[in-house]
Amino acid sequence: MTEVPSRNAGGHGQAEKPVRLSGEPFAWRHLLYLAPGLALYALFCLWPVIQTIQFSFHRWDGITDARWVGLRNYIQVFTSAQTLTVFGNGLIMIIFYAVLPVLIGLLIVAIMTRIRIRLLSVFRTVLFLPQILATVVVAVAWRWIYAYDGPINALLSAVGLGSLSRAWLGDFDTALISVGLIGTWINFGLCMVLFIGGAQKIDTQLYEAARLDGAGPFQEFMAVTLPGLRGEISIALVLTVTNALRNFDIVWNTTSGGPGTSTLVPSYLIYEGAFITRNVGFAAAASVVLTVLILVLTGVITRLMRSED
Repeated sequence: MTEVPSRNAGGHGQAEKPVRLSGEPFAWRHLLYLAPGLALYALFCLWPVIQTIQFSFHRWDGITDARWVGLRNYIQVFTSAQTLTVFGNGLIMIIFYAVLPVLIGLLIVAIMTRIRIRLLSVFRTVLFLPQILATVVVAVAWRWIYAYDGPINALLSAVGLGSLSRAWLGDFDTALISVGLIGTWINFGLCMVLFIGGAQKIDTQLYEAARLDGAGPFQEFMAVTLPGLRGEISIALVLTVTNALRNFDIVWNTTSGGPGTSTLVPSYLIYEGAFITRNVGFAAAASVVLTVLILVLTGVITRLMRSED
């Protein structure tokens, strides 16, 4: 316990009773201040999670009485060829939503540490703009860009590569990559802003020392910039990996999971199971598996970054 004597209010040299800063006995009345927030959190967050776990052990169409089926829904999640393909697509999305944005953000920061860019705030705002745009607007815009008569095919025809033109979102070979690149465009601005903020905290004397030792741009980046951005990289990976695995609106507004199941992702599969095929139990089991997968991956990322520190 730490005590701090109070200032004498009467000015007669008599010290008041010390103020207790710590070690006070716990009083349940303190929870009254947290009760409204805890009640809302329990109602809108904890209770739906509990219900989802409960539904995952039942076969239910959302209307009639639920029937207990034990682990059958989870077995279907792990053995269904379609489900495994869908979760595989989700993991591929991590490359486009997380890995590529982080690499692009690091490349931009590496350039900026060597070259002073005028109007940096304007440059940063323009690149961060995709992050704050409504995803519906982004999806509609890119659907037009990828259209057969859109700008990409027009550019290919203009440079003599018209044979490569195709409906990018309607082709089995390019649909998933095309959707993934939209995620790259959205997320790299977030990574860039995080890394720029982190790079500004790195002591410039470290760069000067590296240059005096004869370090080139690559050695300087690996020895100074990258270690200094480890915390920001961890945050960026956690955010972007989560976005990749819970991606729904971009897929919904561009391909609706097609053609076939080539762009079907876990969140879309959960939506389809709950509201289209009315297999709520399977959708609940898939959502539980997806949640656990996100927690495991983000936990691994955080643990690896801490161990490197």
